[in-house]
Amino acid sequence: MASSVVTSFQPRSAFLGDRNVFKVSNTPYAQVGYSRKTIECKESRIGKQPIAVPTNVTIALEGQDLKVKGPLGELALTYPREVELIKEDAGVLRVKKTVETRRANQMHGLFRTLTDNMVVGVSKGFEKKLILVGVGYRATVEGKELVLNLGFSHPVKMQIPESLKVKVEENTRITVSGYDKSEIGQFAATVRKWRPPEPYKGKGVKYSDEIVRRKEGKAGKKK
Repeated sequence: MASSVVTSFQPRSAFLGDRNVFKVSNTPYAQVGYSRKTIECKESRIGKQPIAVPTNVTIALEGQDLKVKGPLGELALTYPREVELIKEDAGVLRVKKTVETRRANQMHGLFRTLTDNMVVGVSKGFEKKLILVGVGYRATVEGKELVLNLGFSHPVKMQIPESLKVKVEENTRITVSGYDKSEIGQFAATVRKWRPPEPYKGKGVKYSDEIVRRKEGKAGKKK
């Protein structure tokens, strides 16, 4: 064991005199002990679940690039270097981590969900429903446009993407369907953003399964 030499350094100061004493050690840095906190990366419960691939879905994997093709359409996704996709027998996919880091643990569950949404989307599809609440609020589909009357001085016209289908029932119920779940959610969120439901009378555009928390107006408060 290497010996350490401790020397005393006594600077003279006009204010402190001889009381200011420092001890300096020349112990090598490698021999100085210190504690490091280890971060444990737990395995994602979602990421370790297998992905079942139907017989009518084709999987093409080239390196980190994934292409999924089905009867409803085709989707592509690029994996980060922290995770990889493995094709197993009997039409099963699994997402594996390539490194043990916190980011890899986050990407593990995320890309497993994205891959499963792609497989389900091109085989079965997704849909999102919205409801218009308010006097005079109505919606119609004119060609490739969704026309909304939401109480503005002019109607709101939205271009419908090629991969989506929009259906309107009873002038107040909108159904957005397609094979790309993220695009469906983005389009539905844009429709809702034009007139979000307000908490007093509930007027606006809301999702069919959305619960709007109502507030009591000033006139309704008891003294």
